Amino acid sequence: MSNTIKGGEFVIKETSYNDIFIPEEFDEEAKMIRQTCIDFLDTEVLNKLDRIDAQEEGLMPSLMDKAGALGMLGVSIPEEYGGFGKNFNTSMLVADAVGGGFSFAVALSAHTGIGTLPILYYGNADQKAKYIPKLATGEWKASYCLTEPNSGSDANSGRTSAKLNAAGTHYLINGQKMWITNGGFADIFIVFAKIDDDKNLTAFIVEKDFGGISMNPEEHKLGIKGSSTRQVFFNDCEVPVENMLSERENGFKIAVNILNIGRIKLGAATIGSSRMVITQAVKYANERVQFNLPISKFGAIRYKLAEMATRLFATESAAYRAGQNIDDAYETLASAGMDEAKAKLKSVEQFAIECAIIKVWCSEMLDYVVDEGVQIYGGMGYSAEAPMERAYRDSRINRIFEGTNEVNRLLVVDMLLKRAMKGEIDLMGPATAVASELLAIPDFGEEDETAFAAEKKIIANLKKAGLLIAGAAVQKLMMSLSKEQEILMNIADVIGYVYIAESALLRAEKLYHTKGPEASADATDMAKIYLYSTIDKVNVAAKEALNSFAEGDELKMMLVGLRRFTKSEPFNLKDARQRIAKKLIDANKYCF
Repeated sequence: MSNTIKGGEFVIKETSYNDIFIPEEFDEEAKMIRQTCIDFLDTEVLNKLDRIDAQEEGLMPSLMDKAGALGMLGVSIPEEYGGFGKNFNTSMLVADAVGGGFSFAVALSAHTGIGTLPILYYGNADQKAKYIPKLATGEWKASYCLTEPNSGSDANSGRTSAKLNAAGTHYLINGQKMWITNGGFADIFIVFAKIDDDKNLTAFIVEKDFGGISMNPEEHKLGIKGSSTRQVFFNDCEVPVENMLSERENGFKIAVNILNIGRIKLGAATIGSSRMVITQAVKYANERVQFNLPISKFGAIRYKLAEMATRLFATESAAYRAGQNIDDAYETLASAGMDEAKAKLKSVEQFAIECAIIKVWCSEMLDYVVDEGVQIYGGMGYSAEAPMERAYRDSRINRIFEGTNEVNRLLVVDMLLKRAMKGEIDLMGPATAVASELLAIPDFGEEDETAFAAEKKIIANLKKAGLLIAGAAVQKLMMSLSKEQEILMNIADVIGYVYIAESALLRAEKLYHTKGPEASADATDMAKIYLYSTIDKVNVAAKEALNSFAEGDELKMMLVGLRRFTKSEPFNLKDARQRIAKKLIDANKYCF
């Protein structure tokens, strides 16, 4: 597996299928861990969903205890602290497997992710020794206190304060936090506050037993009703000075880096949710009879099933591709002598662009899947007695969690441009080359007839379309580009769609070369369905951006170039979708 690619470089580089990881490559141990999680949901969670949503006293903590006893809370925690010490992609697989657990999945991911990882990655030896083993088993439950009434996306504007007492032994924390997941039963709070007049946040490990902590009643939410969500108030909460996490004013950096992990893990969780919803939709389509036929016989329903499966396949391909990139980067950094915790953080930070893309596209994929799931169920889909109602409501939060999708789209372009300005990625060189290509006579050389050659050419051209609009926007708007959010989101859409489409294609190509054309036929169909649908989406986003800032002959020339870069030979999407739908219907479940 190659570990030379940098985060964001997919925009300017061609990736070989040999250099990516696909879900089919997980070893038997990883599959056993996944199956343990799935079995746990079946036996302990899915039969208690109404009780969980009613927030039955003590039920969620008891489920967390049982999950901890099975090791589900400690998969990525080093063995020295009572965990399994598995790699990042295996922890992604756990998030995926648990993703179909509705509110339980939220509680578990908050505990294992934003609740535990700040201590694991930023804590000193004493802090890790004290807290991590109990968090790994679930003896202590964790939560994360960042958001405030007036600081959501602008996290560093928080007003919660921390002042050192006269004796110099404790910080007195005062302030209000809101939307705190696991707040109602957490033993440990990762709290962000500003010391005196500091510009940046500082992080603290706060135990519930420190005192000075009070809470509002549970929030009544649209979805994830079984997830404990409370406002938490700190009133002269005495926190020992040794419980400062990392260094003073390093809190914002901690928050940003932990959110990168949260974003890609959220993407993995939506994969598990989508797989379950698609299976339910397929089963219902096979059972529901109208006009003397199962509705799965009708083209409109088959379209929906195939499209749901295709979008899941594509985003799943991207998630595990990026997960392996993070693992590879970690191995490179650790082998060079970097501290283990720092190497893990740096490896995720390196692929922050991909983490943001996966968060956005996976959460929107799940929203599409549950929406179409309701539609397939018809009137029954709107009933609280049917399974789609809970899935539909619970899905909606994912486009807000871990930074809204709008913020994440802006971050994709912002991070890419900043890396280009630092010289980490040569973005303007390829962008300039694309602009020059518009003035040159197109190369009509011999067609490459090898497998996937035509599709790989489409990917290359779609990347050129992205470079065309990004380069032109930078040159035209200069420093004011950062204020043009609509244009930035257009550019992000091009970048994101291309990344997902390329990931699906690389997965299909790898399966083609390792398992043969017949065994990879379904993957090839889904990769092509997603790719050929992407062409039109890229065209729309790029055209909208160009029309926003270019004009006259310059605009005409770039629109001609855009047509060149979004051109393709015809492909029968209907027949490909029919083949995928048939596979689903025959299997009576999601089967890819």
